[in-house]
Amino acid sequence: MKALQWQGVNKLAVGEVPDPTIRNAGDILVRVRRTVTCGSDLHLLGGYIPFMEKGDVLGHEFVGEVVEAGADVQRHHVGDRVVVSSFIACGRCWFCDQRLYSLCDNGNTNPAITETLWGHAPSGCFGYSHAMGGNPGSHAEYIRVPFADVGAFPVPDAVSDERALFASDSASTGWMGAELGGVQPGDVVAVWGAGAVGQLAARAAALLGADRVIIIDRYDYRLHQAEKYAGAETLNYERDDVAGELRERSGGRGPDVCIEAVGMEAHTPGIQFGYDQLKQQLRLQTDRPAAVRDAIHACRKGGSVFVLGVYAGFVDKFPLGALMNKGLTVRGAQMHGQRYIPMLLERMARDELVTEHLATHVMPLGQAPEGYRLFKEKEDNCVRAVFLPH
Repeated sequence: MKALQWQGVNKLAVGEVPDPTIRNAGDILVRVRRTVTCGSDLHLLGGYIPFMEKGDVLGHEFVGEVVEAGADVQRHHVGDRVVVSSFIACGRCWFCDQRLYSLCDNGNTNPAITETLWGHAPSGCFGYSHAMGGNPGSHAEYIRVPFADVGAFPVPDAVSDERALFASDSASTGWMGAELGGVQPGDVVAVWGAGAVGQLAARAAALLGADRVIIIDRYDYRLHQAEKYAGAETLNYERDDVAGELRERSGGRGPDVCIEAVGMEAHTPGIQFGYDQLKQQLRLQTDRPAAVRDAIHACRKGGSVFVLGVYAGFVDKFPLGALMNKGLTVRGAQMHGQRYIPMLLERMARDELVTEHLATHVMPLGQAPEGYRLFKEKEDNCVRAVFLPH
């Protein structure tokens, strides 16, 4: 079958790979109908996430049709349309019982790497390096889905492929940031990053009752989407005094909840960006934490900061003193998709949550390298590139 493969730093190619097969009785095979780029994939492309191997298939956000089911699968049948959580969870371990699905003890078949890096191993993820299990990704004609009764969900007839696609990861990640960040009715919420995850975090905050939601970015086309579809106020950090505006719009206190949806390749104006970029390129730090720094400094005393962006290891100039002395709560996680996808699909069916606008560029799988180029370079107002394998 055809699939998009990582061939090295900033090198992608569509090639032939073996068809997936049922390996365990709880597996299903899915014919991929749509699969979409994610900002975290750019970290793989740029070589910032280690443990990639030449030929690895990328992609972790997808919707498709069941074409084969293992003997133990109870909830899915051939022909069903399903959306699949990007993180793989068994549904039976202690962490799954706590609904912390991205921390599953059994979803990562190669836990030694992340146990060494982070002390414990999170779950596995589709198409996201051998540190996360080395699972073939969704930028392919077919994909094997382990623990299918736990991680795959039927798509309601009222929800299109274009909309359901983003429940797989982006909408789940955004909702998690708002919910676990502690958004309450009446709150002022600030979101750094107006990509798909940031926009959907802003929309989630609004649906959870936030009084004001303010989203921060430097690309006007993304900010315009956030205004139109998430109902957010916007700030362009290259033109606006973000810290001052956030204080002004929150009664002088600062936002109650700050959500960082940027990640390890954050941009910032001024010499700070050059400093972070140089240290990252020299591998003196693994991540550029500018957006996290800004969120911690902007958050009100006693407020909450949630880190949604992907980080790999170590950062410099982390404002620990601000965190401690301001009494902040800081949380982060990979997304617990199994916890949120059914609810998100219901909201999508009621038109409370729309996502189609995020798919600005739709193209055949054979054009995926060009799709990633447009996505990475932010050309032609690209928010997300969606690939059609069939």
